[in-house]
Amino acid sequence: MVYSMEFNHIPVLLEQTIDGLAVKENGIYVDCTIGGGGHSSEILKRNKNIRLIGIDQDSDAVVACCKRFEGLKNVTIVQSNFKDAGVVLDTLGISEVDGILADLGVSSHQIDSKDRGFSFRFDAKLDMRMNQEQSLSAYDVVNSYSQEELKRIIKDFGEDKFASSIARNIVKARNVKSIETTKQLEQVILNSVPRYKGNDGSSNVQRTFQAIRIEVNHELDILKDFIFEMVNRLKKGGRMAIITFHSLEDRIVKHSFRELATGCTCPSDFPICVCDKKPKVKLVNNHPVIASEEELKVNRRAASAKLRIIEKL
Repeated sequence: MVYSMEFNHIPVLLEQTIDGLAVKENGIYVDCTIGGGGHSSEILKRNKNIRLIGIDQDSDAVVACCKRFEGLKNVTIVQSNFKDAGVVLDTLGISEVDGILADLGVSSHQIDSKDRGFSFRFDAKLDMRMNQEQSLSAYDVVNSYSQEELKRIIKDFGEDKFASSIARNIVKARNVKSIETTKQLEQVILNSVPRYKGNDGSSNVQRTFQAIRIEVNHELDILKDFIFEMVNRLKKGGRMAIITFHSLEDRIVKHSFRELATGCTCPSDFPICVCDKKPKVKLVNNHPVIASEEELKVNRRAASAKLRIIEKL
């Protein structure tokens, strides 16, 4: 697929992420959401004697990175979902790696592509598919999910207290005419929430769009399984770095990392350990790394980014 515009994406927390990966000479690194290749390019700058595997489900990203890293024999670009990173490694005959990176969420390119339907800044067809070859789109979610299903995803994935009202009005509106565009959906949401000083409804629109995007791309369903599977792919001393952009993702990453870093879970009054559980990783940072004021001046989209890193024991 030929991409319609240059894949522009400003990598967030760039220096902190690459420093955290502690790139090793002759190491093997997997960027599971390569996007425009910003993080991967920096990994290659740190040490050219490495093997880099870049994965992305977005065909635009794959085309852009194939062009960006053209001629580099130590770089392999694969179109796939990050949940299938283990399958990709098996196909390439790689059992263990030195570093794993996942920069989750929607990319700047996807947000700024008017025809992708991720943002209500543009009037576009409802889409929101990160993998443009999959069948389920935002249009399907908005126009075919039941009122209860819509309420659930807006409440759970958007964390919006007006989920009931928004879901009810979506169904009411689509019964008159299908909701086909981002601007149509935006107006339905704005008509569903009260306006008062300090709330013009835009945050409700953002939360509902986020919820629908997560549902379309099954972003949360696969995250914990991905973490636990890929930890087993790390060599001793290897590191995994994950960047999240909203509280639901960060909560999953935080709890998964802590579970992997926890040893014996026997009650404190047991004289000896009977569970034989040992920690698989150590936390490189106990608290998430966030963007500096300097970075925020350049890229406001980094405001919600949180970086967590673990090291394999």
